Amino acid sequence: MTLMMVVVLAVLTGVTGSPNVKIRPGAESEDASVHPNSVPETVEQTESFGQQNVSSQEELEQHVMETGELNPSHYPAQRAAKVIQHYLNTRYGSPYKVFGLQTVHSGNAEDVADSGRKYQLEISVQELISNATEKCSAEVLFPRGEGQHSPQVQASCEGLLKINTKAQEEALFQKYKMNQSQLSAQYLPDSYGHIEHDMEPFWHLGQVAASFVMLKESTENSLYNMAQVANVTQLATENDRLKFDYHILLHDMVSQEIIHWKLLFTWSPPEGVKVLHMEQLPHCHGCDKPPNTN
Repeated sequence: MTLMMVVVLAVLTGVTGSPNVKIRPGAESEDASVHPNSVPETVEQTESFGQQNVSSQEELEQHVMETGELNPSHYPAQRAAKVIQHYLNTRYGSPYKVFGLQTVHSGNAEDVADSGRKYQLEISVQELISNATEKCSAEVLFPRGEGQHSPQVQASCEGLLKINTKAQEEALFQKYKMNQSQLSAQYLPDSYGHIEHDMEPFWHLGQVAASFVMLKESTENSLYNMAQVANVTQLATENDRLKFDYHILLHDMVSQEIIHWKLLFTWSPPEGVKVLHMEQLPHCHGCDKPPNTN
């Protein structure tokens, strides 16, 4: 009888395993993705707070996403950095100098009393025509309050600002200042992504002018790109400045809509782009999505 009881106990032990073995909570989901800006919990923290309310944890993660250190590849940092690109174009852009965001290296966000939310960023900016690149420090403040307020930007990119394009700009200005048959063109680029060489400065000029719209419209929840110049018409020269009427298409990366804007502006080498009027046009139902919207 004693021998039989020993055998039965041995069999039961082999089937059920050791009663002292524990599976660590969460081990089965160890490969699951975590919030990009959350701080990983230690085993002790997991055991201590394992019973926390799920909604409270989500609120904590949302707070971490919006303040403190940001993930450079995620939307909060990318959206703020894109504003810096638009700012540089409005201040320093020309038909031969256009700035683009290349990389976000690091970023932080913080609430500033009742003023809004401030982002401090380290980014690399590229001048798209010369391909020159510089690492820059920048600060973006998204104001709070009623109505639409443009972000306030401070940026230090001294190397890129020293790129000398005065000779090309002056030659272009003189050519079209004396132009008897004023410029008119459509679809820059065309449906194949092609732009005639002579029209490239006017595509660049459209990008610079579009940055005035994108800077004005930018918020923490928006992300815009220039898509296409649908139409450009040169108007009569005024006060020693070339004058243009542009119909531009912007790509709203959030809604995936193509937004049409009319821009009236002047340009001269000494004064740069001066926007006289900007107007959002009614939504164009059935319009084909233009190329080059990334």
